[in-house]
This record gives sequence, structure tokens and C-alpha cells, in this order.
Amino acid sequence: MTTTTGAAPPPTQNRPVMLARGFLTGGVTGVSLAAVVVGIVLGSVPLIVGGACLLAVYVLIRYLAGMPRRAREAAVPPCMALAMIESREAVRGEASDMPVRFDLTVAPDDAPAYRVEFTQDINVAYLPDYRPRGILVVQYPPDRPLKVRIVKRPTPEWEERVAAARLDSAPGPARASDPAEGAGATAVGFLGLLLGAALVVLLFRADLFRADLFGEDGTSTARPPVSASGTSSAFTITVSSVTGTVALGSGQSFLDDGRLGGSVATLARGEDRQRALTVTVQERLLTVVFAPTSTPAASRIDLESLPYDRVPALVQEAMTTLGVGTLSTWQLTADRLTGTVVLRVSVTGSEGTAYLEADGQGKVVRRVSAGG
Repeated sequence: MTTTTGAAPPPTQNRPVMLARGFLTGGVTGVSLAAVVVGIVLGSVPLIVGGACLLAVYVLIRYLAGMPRRAREAAVPPCMALAMIESREAVRGEASDMPVRFDLTVAPDDAPAYRVEFTQDINVAYLPDYRPRGILVVQYPPDRPLKVRIVKRPTPEWEERVAAARLDSAPGPARASDPAEGAGATAVGFLGLLLGAALVVLLFRADLFRADLFGEDGTSTARPPVSASGTSSAFTITVSSVTGTVALGSGQSFLDDGRLGGSVATLARGEDRQRALTVTVQERLLTVVFAPTSTPAASRIDLESLPYDRVPALVQEAMTTLGVGTLSTWQLTADRLTGTVVLRVSVTGSEGTAYLEADGQGKVVRRVSAGG
């Protein structure tokens, strides 16, 4: 039996509705994800829970809205038709069942033939049975003729029809079985996702800005650099959320009487004085590293407790008693990473590097001379 297929308009789909649904899905997804991320940044549990619940509720609504259609499709037997393979292409994968993209001419008994393109998993062992120009049986819902699926085990009656059938190709191009997977719907969905995320960020931009500029206690954590100068000398102070530095001008030293303690006081005031992680001092450069709020209190230094008046004597002792020869540089580091305050003075000279360690009161507890 030869069936001649004439030109017929392809089955129609409500594409505007599909595009609108894709945009809505993308928008809700963008809003939900952005709400969760913004909630994490702001530490807002209601915002995190609200974003997650919004997506869950939307998925539930989509599922419930589709139940009547699925019930109708389950109640109505699918339409059966003969079809001819125009082309096939394995999409990807090395598993036993691989996705194969088919281009078929479908020839219903009571309607003009049409072309459709879809993807269906086919076992590799049976792939040679689906050759171009081959005839097979397909089924689809009565109201959705583009949703075509290959019937892998047709009844004997349909097998007889397949053996006797001869089909002509329907005019192309083939229509996708699920237009929502097209590039247009994907682009619209992605646009909705971006707009939804941008909406959340704009709504909470003020809170995000404040969270970036201020800490949990409301004090500023992003202080701009400050500089000051005198009539006979100059120094520069720079303070940020994580470090503070003081750079002295030429002819000055942190070994000068009262210079070090006064400089530290300019870098840390109030609670900042109890959240230092390390203090590093060189001839004309002071650096204080502030600990994040999550750092255990046992690792922080109380800047008010350091023995600043003992630093010049410690540096002098390291320079003259540890055998470094002609001095080139010195550095003092104070930290509490081991649980107790440790002051380490390292000196480098013509004979090598040496150091000494002192406790929180400035008492020397260890000496390591140059060369060992």
C-alpha cells in the first residue's frame, strides 16, 4: 500500500503561551536563587527560607496545573499512525540506551501527513532497525500531534501495515516535538532568570551596601586611607577593614620614645583594640592585621596589653648579643596564635639572621644566634 502525502500545515502549538511560561519559570528561578544568595550575604534566615519556598511552591503549582491535562491524556487512548524515517542522528552517550534525534514523516489515517523532529532513547543493539526510509509505528496524544513517540513493539495488526506500507515524504521543514526546547524559549527563560535576580538585588541594594561597609556591630569596616603631615616630618596612616599601617618619614624610627605605642593607638580604637591578629614593626613601618569576627578570642591580641616600652631594649639586645655583625634590618612580630602572646625580634646582618623571643611582659624567653 502506497500513501501519498500532500502538503499540509504542521500541527499548531500555542507558542506565545509557551514563551510566557518559560519567562515566568526563569523569573521565579532567578528570584528564588538571588533571594537565597542575598539572604546568606545578609544573614537573613527569612529571606533564605522565602527564596527556597517560592521555588518549591511554583514547582508544586506547575505540577498541579498539569494534572488535568495528564489525566485527560491518560484517559484518552493515544492516536496511532505510520511514519517514515527521513533521518536519524545519535546525539550523545556511550551507554546501551542512547538519545537519537529522529526526523519523521507522520501519516495519520484521518489527517494530512506532516514532518516532526524529536529525540528518543534507543538501545544500541536495535539502532540498525531504524534506517532512513524505514517504516515504523508512532503514537501521540490526540490534542498534541507533535508529541510523537516511536512504538517499539507494535501489535501484529500494525506490523502487517508496516510491512505493506509505502510512504512519500511530507514537505519540510520538520517541527520540533517540544517547541519549548527551542532557542527562543531558552533565551526568554534565561532573560527571565536575569531579570528576576536583578529585581532582588535592586530591592536589597541598600542592605547589601551597608553590609559591605559596616560590620555586624554597625561600625565601619571600610575606612578610607588617611594621611597627616607635620612641619618637620611626615607620616602616613592607612586603615582598612583588615589591616592598618603607619609609615614614618625619613629620619624617624619606631624605636623613638613613645612612637610605637602612640602609632598603634591611632590605628585601633574601641573594640578594634581587642581584635588584632598580628603586629609587625620595622624601622619606619608598622602593620596591624585585624582578625575576622569569626576568629577565636584566644588567638586575638589586646593591643593595650603589649609592652611597647620594652621594644627598643629588645631590639637593642638582639642587635648586639646575637652575633649578626653589621646590622642591616630588624623586625618585631607580635601574635597570639599559640594561645599566649609572643614577641619575636629578628635581626639580619653581615653574619646572618638571628632572633629572640619574649613573652607578653617583654621578658626574653629564647635566643637563637646567627648561624644556629
